[in-house]
Amino acid sequence: MSDEATIAAPSPAPPAPTGPPPKVTNRGRAAAPAASANSETSDIPEYEYFIQPGPRGYPPLTEYLDISEVDMMKRPDESNKIAHHTALYHSDYLIVRRGQEFQVKITFSRPYKPAEDKFALEFVIGSSPQFSKGTYVPVFPTKQRQTTWEGRITNTSDNVVTMAITPAANCIVGKYQMYVAVVTPYGIRRTRKESTRDMYILFNPWVAEDAVFLDDETERQECVMTEMGIIYHGSYDDIAERDWNYGQFNYGILDSCLYIMDRAEMPITNRGDPIKIVRVASAMLNSRDDEGVLVGNWSGDYTYGVAPTSWTGSTDILLTYNSSKMPVCYAQCWVYAAVFNTFLRCLGIPSRVVTNYYSAHDNDGNLKTDIIMDENGKIDRNRTRDSIWNYHCWNECYMSRPDLPPGFGGWQVVDATPQETSDGMYRCGPASVQAIKHGQICFPFDAAFVFAEINSDVVFHSRRKDGTMEPVRVNRTHVGRLVLTKSPGDVTRRDITDQYKFAEGSTEERTVLEKAEEYGCKREKSSPPAADVDVVLPNLEISVGDNFELNVEFENKSDERRTVDAYISGSVVYYTGVASTEFLFLTPRVVIEPKMNKKEVAIVESKKYMKRLVEQANLHFIVTGKIRETGQIITAMKVITLRNPKLIIEVSGRGKVSEEMIATVEFTNPFSFNLENVYIRMEGPGMMEPKSRYYRLVIGGSSLTWTEYFTLQRTGTSRVIATLDCPALRQVHGQASVTISP
Repeated sequence: MSDEATIAAPSPAPPAPTGPPPKVTNRGRAAAPAASANSETSDIPEYEYFIQPGPRGYPPLTEYLDISEVDMMKRPDESNKIAHHTALYHSDYLIVRRGQEFQVKITFSRPYKPAEDKFALEFVIGSSPQFSKGTYVPVFPTKQRQTTWEGRITNTSDNVVTMAITPAANCIVGKYQMYVAVVTPYGIRRTRKESTRDMYILFNPWVAEDAVFLDDETERQECVMTEMGIIYHGSYDDIAERDWNYGQFNYGILDSCLYIMDRAEMPITNRGDPIKIVRVASAMLNSRDDEGVLVGNWSGDYTYGVAPTSWTGSTDILLTYNSSKMPVCYAQCWVYAAVFNTFLRCLGIPSRVVTNYYSAHDNDGNLKTDIIMDENGKIDRNRTRDSIWNYHCWNECYMSRPDLPPGFGGWQVVDATPQETSDGMYRCGPASVQAIKHGQICFPFDAAFVFAEINSDVVFHSRRKDGTMEPVRVNRTHVGRLVLTKSPGDVTRRDITDQYKFAEGSTEERTVLEKAEEYGCKREKSSPPAADVDVVLPNLEISVGDNFELNVEFENKSDERRTVDAYISGSVVYYTGVASTEFLFLTPRVVIEPKMNKKEVAIVESKKYMKRLVEQANLHFIVTGKIRETGQIITAMKVITLRNPKLIIEVSGRGKVSEEMIATVEFTNPFSFNLENVYIRMEGPGMMEPKSRYYRLVIGGSSLTWTEYFTLQRTGTSRVIATLDCPALRQVHGQASVTISP
């Protein structure tokens, strides 16, 4: 036999596994999965013995104090909901706000004896309650034994004990289960798990210890309690309004908001921090990377969903998402902001929708919006990548910022519209408004992005034939021209531009921009000399379908004759500033005498733009030109929003609570062509749930009438709002105010 080693033949590789991969679990990494769903609950045992069972089992606990009934005092007319400003929520459960006392009544089997009897209320949230995590909180009635939540007995009558509980002002926000536990020498006896004792705890802007405390009752009423909002759109010099029903108190909305956090798998333990909640919600309100609430669509084709301009409120959107577990189609910036506003107000975080006119969205991450022209002054649309939105809507929410230096709490920008990623997800904020105003763009979260949206320079570049570019004009005042929100307690608009930026050209503004540059924001340093010819475009109010004249005025400020080779371009654009189709292009040569003006008239025929219109009916005119004598470039831009026909809404009835009223919607097709696949939506807070009606065809020149009956639910002032939408005509709306008496 040979002494040489035998070499083993190689074995074939094992076959590849088939079927789906095994589900990845926490096994080996954590003792138990982190609780991240408010909808998941734990089973607390009814009996919890301190001793081991004897030969005959556990001793009976019947001779000790027993619980007969628990009254959560949850009716809208009872003290809890009135004191906690939650009476408007359409819910059968108790809803209170943290940091503020509420009461429950407990009926025992006999009179309560403080010297002998021991009991506690236990509040549990999530699937794995732990005292150390704040997800299991026992509350005791005696001063000698207190936890993070305070408890005290306020009244005792026969067998009934009224106990007051004050949740910690930083406790977890969400849906809790409550148990009453009686302690005996042998063990603990609890009430059974019953959904009637479930309760919700929300943020509390009325309590100074809460992170969302807002010390202004008028602002609190507007930014927490008001259901009907006004969202501003249109253009800087032609502001339009859109009514929106936030509906934060409607049935099912609170559960839908909690589901959004569950869907994000947000740990229960993080849900007491408003900073973390709004950051998670900013990502979850869009569907880009997490199957969130709304699918964005700016294409104009809404075949498989609802056009963004058709929505009248948030209720349908949130309830549909909660029931279908699928993203809802479709949204644009104001829809994202409006639904986010509902989420925030529903949870008790003060919030408002803000509109920034001429909002920059550049693709280079700097403070420049670049517009490229050829050597003759004509816009090169193929090379111009940056865009300026006619307007952009985001949210502000009010909270302290303990993660930032003092002075940067208060209003924070949050934005759910998917524009750029932040920490790997499409979200934005919270960014301190004070930090944005003072150029502290290094502070989290996303302050630099918002700063650029309102402070970018518009730089016109002349591109030579060899590919090099030279800045020929810089407009430092066009972007962030106006920032608006609704006035508290009124239907007027409020200019809050000064909260975001100092006055244009001021010393403070220069200091802020220099500070932003220190943190890495790049600005255009060059300052090309101003041309001695100005070009001005007029303000026009034009209805959809009208022919009109565009008077372009050239003003020669020099002492010599000037000749301008001009380009007048008219395009149908989306409100994002992105051009759809060019319908007008003229190349006049304009000769202007010294110190004189010259008008050039462009005739715009409706047949040129009507079939090319996209929703919101924006026409964008750009005039550029090159002065022959000096080689200087001149530019002017104007957005004209065409006026749509209106819906007429009439409301009839006595206007008393619990009485029926009638809402009638009327619309006349003003065009010679037919409108097909027409949807009308209507709703009103405190009066009417969202309703819709479909019309296959509305013949040109004909009218339609829709009548709906509804019952008034509470006193006050409200509005019925309606929208009409079809592929050929978007953004038609109307509203009617209703005063409701007892």
